[in-house]
Amino acid sequence: MAPNWWAKNAHRVTPVVVKMDNPNNWSMVKVNLPSSPDFLNDSVSSNKIHDRNKNTKQLKWVFLLKAHRAAGCITSIASTTFSLTYAVRRRVTSGRTDAEIDPGKSMQTSVRFYACIKACLLLSFLLLGVEIAAYYKGWQFGTPDLHLQYLYTLTNPFAFKGFFDWMYSKWVLIRVEYLAPPLQFLANVCVCLFLIQSLDRFVLCLGCFWIRLMKIKPVATQTLLDLEAGDGDGFFPMVLVQIPMCNEKEVYQQSIEAVCNLNWPKSKILIQVLDDSDNPTVQWLIKEEVHKWKHDGVNIVYRHRVIRDGYKAGNLKSAMNCSYVKDYEFVAIFDADFQPSPDFLTRTVTHFKDNEDLGLVQARWSFVNKDENLLTRLQYINLAFHFEVEQQVNGIFLKFFGFNGTAGVWRIRALEDCGGWLERTTVEDMDIAVRAHLHGWKMIFLNDVECQCELPESYEAYRKQQHRWHSGPMHLFRLCLPDILKSKISIWKKGNLIFLFFLLRKLILPFYSFTLFCIILPMTMFVPEATLPVLIICYIPVTISILNILPSPKSFPFIVPYLLFENTMSVTKFNAMISGLFHLGNAYEWVVTKKSGRSSEGDLISFVQKSQKRNSRGISEPDLERKIQEEEMKSYRKKKYNRVYKKELMLAFLLLTAAARSLLAAQGVHFYFLLFQGIAFFLVGLDLIGEQIE
Repeated sequence: MAPNWWAKNAHRVTPVVVKMDNPNNWSMVKVNLPSSPDFLNDSVSSNKIHDRNKNTKQLKWVFLLKAHRAAGCITSIASTTFSLTYAVRRRVTSGRTDAEIDPGKSMQTSVRFYACIKACLLLSFLLLGVEIAAYYKGWQFGTPDLHLQYLYTLTNPFAFKGFFDWMYSKWVLIRVEYLAPPLQFLANVCVCLFLIQSLDRFVLCLGCFWIRLMKIKPVATQTLLDLEAGDGDGFFPMVLVQIPMCNEKEVYQQSIEAVCNLNWPKSKILIQVLDDSDNPTVQWLIKEEVHKWKHDGVNIVYRHRVIRDGYKAGNLKSAMNCSYVKDYEFVAIFDADFQPSPDFLTRTVTHFKDNEDLGLVQARWSFVNKDENLLTRLQYINLAFHFEVEQQVNGIFLKFFGFNGTAGVWRIRALEDCGGWLERTTVEDMDIAVRAHLHGWKMIFLNDVECQCELPESYEAYRKQQHRWHSGPMHLFRLCLPDILKSKISIWKKGNLIFLFFLLRKLILPFYSFTLFCIILPMTMFVPEATLPVLIICYIPVTISILNILPSPKSFPFIVPYLLFENTMSVTKFNAMISGLFHLGNAYEWVVTKKSGRSSEGDLISFVQKSQKRNSRGISEPDLERKIQEEEMKSYRKKKYNRVYKKELMLAFLLLTAAARSLLAAQGVHFYFLLFQGIAFFLVGLDLIGEQIE
């Protein structure tokens, strides 16, 4: 009996094997024991006890594993929250504000702008406190009509229940009589501007679709056959290539190397390296790079201005005043981070053949770092739409578009005919294009010819670039409006320049995007008598964002961050537009966009290798390696930091406060838009997007 009793008691619990790699991935396997005569002797009652113990044991393991998994999740959430809190605290305590960065520049416009936002923020906090108190007192409203539980207090002066009801009833009357009408009027104006600008985007997209459907593109009258043929069967005019740069030590090598490798007869090309650097070491390095290529037989010259006035326009103007320029017919311009392909000139200059009224051939930009971070991905969406849609459609149907300042070939006679480069604005490229258009010159955009370049990887660099791109056009509009009105071009071309090119796309777009979504929308949460339809808040912006992202379909997963980030950038664009329109503050400020040189070979090893090659050619450079090492050590010693942007942070709290008020009103779409837009402003305000800067 002993063996049977032992067997019955020993096998009442089914063995279970638990496999667990981590708390989120586990499995449980029941082990089937081999059958034997001992097991067959168990009674029915023992089988029931056996099943009950088995289920209890399995359930216990499941509960233990679930509890362990939940504890792991709670721990990870706590650690993530702590990390985020620490990052925010570090940004606020150690980050530099935008007012501390450039203490020497005029901050009058920024201070006024910041004061207005701060006043709106303080007012919103006050109103939110009043609205929360009113909510619990019964003064509730729904969307879109106002529903007051104590409506009789507005008309019956003897029916007041207390001081708060009396005060809030007066506030409602002020809203209805004085605040809601002007706010609703401003909202309606912005909605109309928004619809007009959306219609313009839609028409541009239709034009791009028609170009693709009909396969329309500029065709050269003659193809270059043989570079060695010279003036034989091919069209090989004299071409001047200019590379303007200023302290571009990260990218100067790649640009000079790419231009020196252009396929063009050596006797028909001259390369000008126009160096405006004020760093002696950078000047020396660029000069040595030019010396190396000149020693290799390239027709290249180095120019450095003593008087560095006029920024890039002054640099180009000075270069065009050289006596030997009269021997050249065309000029190609490449910024310091641009790398044209070897066949760039052979694919662009041919379009000037038998086309005497053609003044400009513009190529498309491509980007070597478009997938570097979220900021570069969002920039790529905008620029892909700009080139694929705006530039291509205007080039095909209007023969006019804004010159992008680089990766283009100009007929020198066209530049001279419209007055050459002028130093009156920071958008000299747009200035020269408008004046050439007024003098009857045509332009061609080549969407299939690309030139590689870089996108700004830090928010500060991108912010300064956008400020220049949006303040310059408004300043230029003030300057050239009389010339447009007095020009001899047709009425519809004048209308296109004034209303579409300048007003709609350069003034109205930043005005309504900031005013409508950053000011009016949160204010309507506290003045509910003025309303914005869901169509304007949700459906049309999403539709326009989808249209903007069509030229870059791989970026479709970023459509929501793109929409939020564009509204966030409206603060910078609006401020820049106002300063340029009225010539205030830093309207004439030019800051060179910081480059990283990711596609270049500008590290220490490649510098040393190239210096050895130069020494083998007989070029004496005893101090080259030492200077390069010093520059590298300086760059390593530089600390990276983040800036704190006060305007963006103030607007973040304003939008989040309005989101809290919309939650009381149970306005779903308004709440989610304000919440996520406020979070986007908060992330940008703490410089949590893009790379850190030195």
